Amino acid sequence: MLMTLNWVLSSVLFIMGVFTFVSNRKHLLSMLLSLEYIVLSLFLLLFIYLNVLNFESFFSMMFLTFSVCEGALGLSILVSMIRTHGNDYFQSFNILQC
Repeated sequence: MLMTLNWVLSSVLFIMGVFTFVSNRKHLLSMLLSLEYIVLSLFLLLFIYLNVLNFESFFSMMFLTFSVCEGALGLSILVSMIRTHGNDYFQSFNILQC
Protein backbone atom coordinates (compact mmCIF):
# COMPACT_ATOMS: atom_id res chain seq x y z
CA MET A 1 0.00 0.00 0.00
CA LEU A 2 2.76 2.42 0.94
CA MET A 3 4.79 1.65 -2.20
CA THR A 4 1.74 2.26 -4.38
CA LEU A 5 1.26 5.61 -2.67
CA ASN A 6 4.91 6.49 -3.35
CA TRP A 7 4.55 5.59 -7.04
CA VAL A 8 1.38 7.65 -7.39
CA LEU A 9 2.87 10.62 -5.54
CA SER A 10 6.05 10.67 -7.59
CA SER A 11 4.07 10.26 -10.83
CA VAL A 12 1.86 13.21 -9.88
CA LEU A 13 4.99 15.26 -9.11
CA PHE A 14 6.39 14.42 -12.54
CA ILE A 15 3.15 15.35 -14.32
CA MET A 16 2.96 18.64 -12.40
CA GLY A 17 6.53 19.43 -13.43
CA VAL A 18 5.80 18.71 -17.09
CA PHE A 19 2.67 20.87 -16.93
CA THR A 20 4.66 23.72 -15.39
CA PHE A 21 7.34 23.37 -18.06
CA VAL A 22 4.81 23.43 -20.89
CA SER A 23 2.67 26.26 -19.53
CA ASN A 24 5.43 28.62 -18.39
CA ARG A 25 7.58 29.42 -21.43
CA LYS A 26 8.18 33.14 -20.93
CA HIS A 27 11.46 33.17 -18.98
CA LEU A 28 14.43 30.84 -19.34
CA LEU A 29 14.98 30.76 -15.57
CA SER A 30 11.46 29.48 -14.85
CA MET A 31 11.88 26.81 -17.53
CA LEU A 32 15.19 25.70 -16.01
CA LEU A 33 13.60 25.51 -12.55
CA SER A 34 10.75 23.36 -13.84
CA LEU A 35 13.27 21.10 -15.61
CA GLU A 36 15.14 20.65 -12.34
CA TYR A 37 11.84 19.81 -10.64
CA ILE A 38 11.20 17.16 -13.29
CA VAL A 39 14.69 15.72 -12.78
CA LEU A 40 14.16 15.52 -9.02
CA SER A 41 10.83 13.75 -9.46
CA LEU A 42 12.50 11.29 -11.87
CA PHE A 43 15.21 10.73 -9.27
CA LEU A 44 12.52 9.94 -6.71
CA LEU A 45 10.90 7.47 -9.13
CA LEU A 46 14.26 5.84 -9.84
CA PHE A 47 15.14 5.61 -6.17
CA ILE A 48 11.80 3.99 -5.31
CA TYR A 49 12.16 1.57 -8.22
CA LEU A 50 15.68 0.54 -7.19
CA ASN A 51 14.61 0.06 -3.58
CA VAL A 52 11.61 -2.08 -4.54
CA LEU A 53 13.78 -4.41 -6.60
CA ASN A 54 16.58 -4.42 -3.98
CA PHE A 55 19.21 -3.14 -6.40
CA GLU A 56 22.26 -1.03 -5.63
CA SER A 57 21.89 2.74 -5.51
CA PHE A 58 24.96 3.34 -7.68
CA PHE A 59 22.91 4.25 -10.73
CA SER A 60 20.96 6.84 -8.75
CA MET A 61 24.24 8.53 -7.79
CA MET A 62 25.26 8.63 -11.45
CA PHE A 63 21.85 10.10 -12.28
CA LEU A 64 22.37 12.82 -9.67
CA THR A 65 25.83 13.57 -11.07
CA PHE A 66 24.50 14.03 -14.58
CA SER A 67 21.57 16.13 -13.36
CA VAL A 68 23.99 18.46 -11.57
CA CYS A 69 26.00 18.79 -14.80
CA GLU A 70 22.76 19.55 -16.65
CA GLY A 71 21.87 22.24 -14.14
CA ALA A 72 25.29 23.87 -14.41
CA LEU A 73 25.06 23.85 -18.19
CA GLY A 74 21.60 25.45 -18.04
CA LEU A 75 22.85 28.19 -15.72
CA SER A 76 25.80 28.92 -17.99
CA ILE A 77 23.42 29.25 -20.96
CA LEU A 78 21.25 31.58 -18.87
CA VAL A 79 24.23 33.78 -17.96
CA SER A 80 25.40 33.85 -21.57
CA MET A 81 21.94 34.81 -22.79
CA ILE A 82 21.58 37.59 -20.22
CA ARG A 83 25.02 38.98 -21.12
CA THR A 84 24.33 39.03 -24.86
CA HIS A 85 20.63 40.01 -24.91
CA GLY A 86 20.13 41.79 -21.59
CA ASN A 87 17.24 39.60 -20.34
CA ASP A 88 15.95 36.05 -20.36
CA TYR A 89 12.75 36.57 -22.34
CA PHE A 90 12.29 34.19 -25.22
CA GLN A 91 10.53 36.87 -27.26
CA SER A 92 13.71 38.98 -27.44
CA PHE A 93 15.92 36.03 -28.36
CA ASN A 94 16.06 35.38 -32.08
CA ILE A 95 18.24 32.44 -33.12
CA LEU A 96 18.87 33.94 -36.59
CA GLN A 97 20.70 36.99 -35.16
CA CYS A 98 23.75 35.04 -34.02
